[in-house]
Amino acid sequence: MNTRTGIGDYLLIALEKATDGFVRLEDFLANTHIYAKGYERPLKKSSFSKAIKRLREKGFIEFANESEIIIKLTDAGKTEALWEKVRQLEGVWDGKWRIVAFDIPESHSLTRNLFRRRLKELGFQLLQKSIWISKANCTDLIRKYINDLGISKWVSVLEAENVDFGELNRH
Repeated sequence: MNTRTGIGDYLLIALEKATDGFVRLEDFLANTHIYAKGYERPLKKSSFSKAIKRLREKGFIEFANESEIIIKLTDAGKTEALWEKVRQLEGVWDGKWRIVAFDIPESHSLTRNLFRRRLKELGFQLLQKSIWISKANCTDLIRKYINDLGISKWVSVLEAENVDFGELNRH
């Protein structure tokens, strides 16, 4: 996994993997190697507490009960966990291009702008108006995000090999 990944990112992914979306804090602390596979640094309780606080402030997690023992992902946290998975895949190219083409109506311009901003954040490059390309192996995650946004009827996602995008092929 990416060495830049912090405790908070691992926690988001662990919660996303959990079948019910809940993780007991003490379980995560005691079994970091299970929940955060690839996290090689020792986990300090103070660092973990700071990560929890930051994730709560960003609205990615919430406590499932008043005792503040069990945490769960919010909808925003689920989305952020998906994007963290994509960011961790950077640098590993499987030889396939991901092509996202969309024609989202003006009546959904806020959603369209959010979607476009996310594509940019993930390193997608603009090929033509409303056509974006990437080498990141993120087809399933992008499709899930598109469904979560409710824009699947206006967006197409393709995987392609043996494509010549000119200069973009060399990057």
